[in-house]
Amino acid sequence: MASIAGPDPVTLAENGTLENATKLSIMCEDGTFIYTPYARAVAGAFVGCALVLTSFQIFQHLRYYSVPEQQLWIVRILFIVPIYGFCSWLSLVLCHYSVYFDAVRSCYEAFVIYNFLRLCLAYLGGETAILNDINGKPIERNCWNGTCCFPQMNYSIRFLRFCKQATLQFCIVKPTVAVITIILEACGVYNEGNLSPKSGYLYCAIAYNISVSLALYGLVLFYSATRHLLSKYYPVMKFLAIKLIVFLSFWQGVLLTILSWPDAISITTAQSAAYQNFLITIEMLFAAILLRFAFPYKLYMDMRKDGQGRGVPMKRITSHFRDTLNPHDIVDDAIHNFSRVYQKYAQQGDMSDEEEMNSTSNDRIGSGSDSDNDSLKRRSPRSKNSQEFERVTLLVESDEDEVL
Repeated sequence: MASIAGPDPVTLAENGTLENATKLSIMCEDGTFIYTPYARAVAGAFVGCALVLTSFQIFQHLRYYSVPEQQLWIVRILFIVPIYGFCSWLSLVLCHYSVYFDAVRSCYEAFVIYNFLRLCLAYLGGETAILNDINGKPIERNCWNGTCCFPQMNYSIRFLRFCKQATLQFCIVKPTVAVITIILEACGVYNEGNLSPKSGYLYCAIAYNISVSLALYGLVLFYSATRHLLSKYYPVMKFLAIKLIVFLSFWQGVLLTILSWPDAISITTAQSAAYQNFLITIEMLFAAILLRFAFPYKLYMDMRKDGQGRGVPMKRITSHFRDTLNPHDIVDDAIHNFSRVYQKYAQQGDMSDEEEMNSTSNDRIGSGSDSDNDSLKRRSPRSKNSQEFERVTLLVESDEDEVL
């Protein structure tokens, strides 16, 4: 490789100057396999296969949109494959801008954790149905969910509120950290992989780890309280699918960052990030296969066909797709759960398409066997009066807790 006259661009980049782009240009053309067209072609092929599998599954869920209070969350969860895969591939092709693609990818993982919790709530009929079963029961104390050192407590509305707050805070913290990361990178002081106190990477990593650990802990607590109710929906498979995609990819990146330290192996920090993106593109194909079994669409097919066995028209599919893109529910949920008054906390299935809700003949469809489905086709959608009654009930219980 030809020598470069003038000041060393790596030194200039470490000093926080605008030559950071020059450093990236050199690294992206250093001849390492991860930067070659062959690596990008292999990554693109895996991402393409993953996109085809997941896009077909998403289309089928939207086509047979028979239980919107469940499938809304499922479709959003499935979008993690195209977003993760495509952003990682773009980070390989346009490595100069990888920090921006990584920010988009990492923000969506927080959104997925929140949607998974909402899906579990939808399976069980909402917070009121869960409270009717667990309210007042003692919280099991054991080591695996971290409650062994806590004083004896009982399940209450506060418990469910904490579980939702734990996941919602990650939806707030992660985008904030992503924006800060972009600003620090533009100023040349982020220095990914550098654990020096003068590096912005250290503080962003600490904030991320605390937030994601709290979100995961909220999910674990919720599962430990409702595992007997969720058993028919095979929650372990779904939980492992989400955990493997989100948390395994994170610790994989941490390991590659450690390997880029001076006394480890001879790869640079930029190369470790490139290898992370390359591995994610490969892993997304296997993630698409896993999610296909964790969230099957065939459970919803028979409920959405007309008398001739046909599905819904494309116009309705487009309408369903727009519903999944509307983030109003997470905004409302964050406001309600973090407000002091705690009003309207129970937001079970407030779908914008009331006609879809009225045409629904099933309230709980999981990913269980066909024998489970017959027992899940008996409950009709709740009326507005019953939804209002649930909100009032939860509000009264919350006020009683505040008094205690």
